[in-house]
Formats: sequence, structure tokens, C-alpha cells
Amino acid sequence: QLQASGGGLVQAGGSLRLSCAASGRAFSRWSMGWFRRAPGKEREFVAAISWRGDSTYYADSVKGRFTISRDNAKNTVFLQMSGLKPEDTAVYYCAAEIGGSAYLRFQRTYNYWGQGTLVTVSS
Repeated sequence: QLQASGGGLVQAGGSLRLSCAASGRAFSRWSMGWFRRAPGKEREFVAAISWRGDSTYYADSVKGRFTISRDNAKNTVFLQMSGLKPEDTAVYYCAAEIGGSAYLRFQRTYNYWGQGTLVTVSS
């Protein structure tokens, strides 16, 4: 089970940190990803981190502004978002990949999904 939190309303240029807490003892072997669905759009890839934590991946639209990280001791993955823009407004979802796949930019790679947390960026 994945539980995302940390969303809210923020002004453009501001920052938020999303968290995704996972249950289960296998978290340290899971790669984790963040995706988002903006109003009227399809869900898209945002960022991912390998199970070792040594590889991270970002969508071009967030590169340099967002940072994904993980704390295996707390079974939690984070998405630090800064320089937020109105176009970052979306429901953000965390997801877990349990099979060691390298295709972490693709939604179909993931096995488990959280419920989503809403981020609203005002201009």
C-alpha cells in the first residue's frame, strides 16, 4: 500500500515536498516513481528513482526544479518541488515497481499505485 501526502495550494515560485509512505518490508527493493495528471490531460511521468537509489530520472518539464529521493529506513520516497509553475497543477501519484525493471518512465512498468495528492499552483 502506498500513501501519498504533502499536496496543497502554493503560489508560483514556491515549494512543496510530497511524501509517499509504503507498507511492507520489501520497500528497499522497489523502484519508485511519481506521475501526475493535470486537469483535462493524461497522466504523465514526473520522476523516478531506482531501488538502489543510485539512478534518478526526470521529465524534461521538471528537470532542475524537482528532486526525487528515498529513505529506506522510513519506507518513504519524496518529491521536493521548487520553482513551481501553474502548469505543475495536477494530482500527483506515487508508484512502486517491484521487478527490477529499468523502464521507469513508463506507467505500465509499475505494480502498485498510491491514491494521489493534489498540488495547486496559483499564478
